[in-house]
Amino acid sequence: MSRPYPPRPSPSSASFVRVNGKIRAREVRVIGVDGKQLGVISLSDALNQARAAGVDLVEIAATANPPVCRLVDFGKFRYEQAKKDKESKKHQHANKVKEIQLSPKIDPHDLGVKLTHAIDFLCEDMKVKVVLKFRGREMAHTEIGFQLMEKFLKEIMPYGHPDSVAKLVGRAINVMISPLPRAKRAKNPHEKAVHAEPPPQKNSSHPPGSNGVAHPEIQRQPETGEAAAPEMA
Repeated sequence: MSRPYPPRPSPSSASFVRVNGKIRAREVRVIGVDGKQLGVISLSDALNQARAAGVDLVEIAATANPPVCRLVDFGKFRYEQAKKDKESKKHQHANKVKEIQLSPKIDPHDLGVKLTHAIDFLCEDMKVKVVLKFRGREMAHTEIGFQLMEKFLKEIMPYGHPDSVAKLVGRAINVMISPLPRAKRAKNPHEKAVHAEPPPQKNSSHPPGSNGVAHPEIQRQPETGEAAAPEMA
C-alpha cells in the first residue's frame, strides 16, 4: 500500500535544523560560545545557558548519541553554513574538466579561438585537458605537434599550469592544465572586453559638426520658416 501522506523530512537533512524548543532530546552534548566542550547536560540546562548568553541552542549533529548542540546566534549559524556550502560548490566546480582538441595543421585563427576558450575555463576554476590528435601520416612528424603544444602552454601560462609533461599516448598528445590560484592568476582579458563601457556621447540637439551654427548656404525665409536650397555652382 502507498503511504497516504508524504514522508517527513529527515532530521539529518542539511536544511532541517532544530533550534531551542524544537530540540527533542532529553540530554545534549553542548559546545559553548567560545567553541569549548561543556559536556553532556539536560536540555533545560542547555536552554537556560543559551538564554543567559543571549544566543540560541542549535542542534548541529542530530544523529549523535546524545545529539550535539551549539550555543550560537542562529542567524550567524546560517551565514556560516551558507559560506561553507558556497566553498564546497567552488571545489565541485574546480573538479570539472573541459577538453580542448587541437591538430598539427590547425589554422592560426582557430588556435586563437581554442586558446580563448581554455583561458575562460581556467578563469572559472575549471581544469582543461588539451588533446592534440594525429591523423594518418601526421604521426611521422610528432615534433610538430609537440612544438604546437609547447606554444599553447606558453600562451596559457599566466592562467594555468600543466599537471605533468605533455605525453604522446597512442595517436594523441595529452596534457592536463590546472588553474592557478586567484591571487596568482592573471585577469581574464575577455571579461574586460565584454564589460568595457562605450565612450560617452555628447548630448546635443544640433547635428554633429554644426556647433549650433546654421550652414552658411542655408537661409531661413521669414514667411514660411522653410530652409532655402543652396544654389548650385
